[in-house]
Formats: sequence, structure tokens, C-alpha cells
Amino acid sequence: MSALLVAAWNESRKPRPVVLVPTLSGRPEYCLTCHADVPQISAAHPTGTFGCVSCHGGQPLALDADLAHSTMRGGRNPSDFSVVEASCGGANCHSGSAAEGRDHIQRALTSVQTTYAGAIATVRYAFGAQSGPGAQQGIYAIEDPHSATGLTALTAFDPAHDANPSVQTFAANCLNCHLSAQPLPGAQYARFTGCAACHAPTAGTGVQLNAPTLHQLTTAISYAQCNTCHNRGNYSMRDLQFHPRTDAPADRLRDYYQPIAQFTRCEYTLDCVDCHTRTEAMGDGDIHGNKKEIQYIRCKTCHGTPTELPLTKALTDPNDIAFRLALLNPVVDLKIGDTILVTEKGEPLWNIRALPGGAYELFGKASGQRFTFRPVMGSRCTQNPEDQSSASCHQCHSVQR
Repeated sequence: MSALLVAAWNESRKPRPVVLVPTLSGRPEYCLTCHADVPQISAAHPTGTFGCVSCHGGQPLALDADLAHSTMRGGRNPSDFSVVEASCGGANCHSGSAAEGRDHIQRALTSVQTTYAGAIATVRYAFGAQSGPGAQQGIYAIEDPHSATGLTALTAFDPAHDANPSVQTFAANCLNCHLSAQPLPGAQYARFTGCAACHAPTAGTGVQLNAPTLHQLTTAISYAQCNTCHNRGNYSMRDLQFHPRTDAPADRLRDYYQPIAQFTRCEYTLDCVDCHTRTEAMGDGDIHGNKKEIQYIRCKTCHGTPTELPLTKALTDPNDIAFRLALLNPVVDLKIGDTILVTEKGEPLWNIRALPGGAYELFGKASGQRFTFRPVMGSRCTQNPEDQSSASCHQCHSVQR
């Protein structure tokens, strides 16, 4: 009798399953039995559509926590590049066609932020480990036979095969920021790996990365998230060490940029994603040897020159990717008939819209702030239209540091 009572008591303590049947899989899962308080990760990934298992893996019908979590992908980060294809891939998700703008994984894996190819090549060439300055190795081996850059493969960087001790010192001290690397200790560096390094907003949250307190993905990426890798100090070619910043930035300008150069107001008032496009930040799907090959946005992209207006495009197709991007980050209500700015490669600057009368309005992707500006053409600007270096604009428009 007592055994029956104990069994009944144990049974009563088991949680009652909370069933979720995601529309994508059509298969029940019990994750919400314990995780009902976890917020939806983003508007683009509704829980009722995706559920939990399609991204995180795990045993969907297990009620024991250890068993349920035993086959999860990437721990709490299924976007880590070691598992990202299984978690985030698929033709309708993030490993679809480039023509539909769904090749996010291919672009991320070949990005210089992932391969670190430029930094590796610079150091290996400087210390005689390779005969030329071009990229030959990356953090891991990768091939892309269709790469439009002509660089179709990188072999894996293995410092153990380089005799020069300086290359080995570089490998030990200076590989902390590529997207597969675990961050340095300290709240200022706190980020995840893989896609979540950028899209999971850890900066300023005080979140502990080993605690289940952050369940959010966003395309509204503030400069502070970029700063978890950028602007936290400098790597020295003299001693092959990372030297953290020692100043305490008191305002946005100094928090945004280290006090080593001149910058215009728009460069620190806006967020990084307001100027640098998806192609620059995430890559274009081809293997590049250094940052200069992929970075192409210049002042004239938005402002034009004394002799040219910025490039624009009228939105006439409801399936234009500009509408999808604006839906993912609804800071501007785009409509058919609107005219937006585009880059020289045709990439839509969907958050910048032409206004009647010749002005433009920009909506901050992270801040939502609205800014209006006029083109250079028709102004008193005396810049040489052929000189599009930032230093040229800084001669008149930089702030005093």
C-alpha cells in the first residue's frame, strides 16, 4: 500500500505536459512545459510556427530535463557555426538561394569576419610564413569554386606548421574576435558565437552568457553590439598582443570611436548598420582576402557628389526585398511608389527614402530616429567629385576631438 502511495505521489509531482504543435513540423513537442516563460525570440520566428526543436534540437516529448536537453544543438546557441546548418539552414530559411536573399549562412561562413583571412595573411607574410600578401588561410578550411573574387578556397590556419614563433604568438593572443571564437572575459566583450554574435543583443544587458536569460534575435543592431569586438582596444604588430582601451568614454562619440582620428557627425550619431550594408557586414557569399575588398560604402552613397545625386530606386514590386527588410525591422513604413536610395551594387538602403523637394529621410535601424538631409549637389561644397575618401569630407565636416 505504501509503495502505491509513493508511486502516486511521485506521479503527481511530474509536470503536466504543455503541448505545442508547430505548423512547420506538425509534430508535438513538450518544451513549453518548463519553458513557458521564455519570450518569443523574434517576430520573424513565431513560436507557433517554428516551435523550439526545429532550431534547438532536443528530445521533443521528454519531460525529464536532462533527457530533453541531451540532443540539443550548440548548447544554448544553435547559431554557432558548428551546428548552424542543421539549426538555421533550409531553402526557406537561411541557406536558400542568393537570388531570393536567403543565403545568409553561405555569406556568413565566407565573410572576413569569420575567416579572418586578411589578418592571418598580413601576419604570416610579415614574418615570412608565406611568400605573398594575399590570403591563403582562414580560421577553418573553406571552398567556394564559384567565388567571383577568384579566391576559391582557404586552407585552415594551423600555427603549429609555421616555424616562426611570432606567428604562433599571434595565434595564441590575437584570435579572439572572429565569429567562431569565444569572447574575451569581461562584460564589454560579452557576445555569443556564430550568427548570434551580432544578432543576439548582449551589449549593455549585463546578461550572463551561460544563463538562459537571453532569448532574442534582432536586425536592429546597435553600435554597442558591434563594439563587443570592435573599438575595445588595438592589436599590436610590435608585440602581437591585444591592448585594451584604458580610457573611460564619457559620451557617444568617444564610446563609438577611439580617440585616434576625425569623424563626421553622421558617423557617430548613426549606428554602424545605418551605413554598412548587409553585404559589407555579413559578406556577399564570395571568399574575400581582406576587409577592403568587401567594404564599399562611401559618403557619396547617401550624399552624392557636387555633380551627381545619390542612386535611387522606385519601389514597384511588392516582392522587392526592401519590403522584407523593412518588415523585419519596422522603423519605416515603406509603400509601393516610394523611392529609396540604393548602393552602387543595387543593394537597397531601405531605411532611406526620398522626400518631395529633393531632400531625404533616414530612419535609424537601431534607434528609430528620423534624420533629414539634402544632397551635396546644389550646395556650396567644393569637394573634388573624384576624391571620395573620407578624409576629403573630414576636411570640412569633422568634429573637434
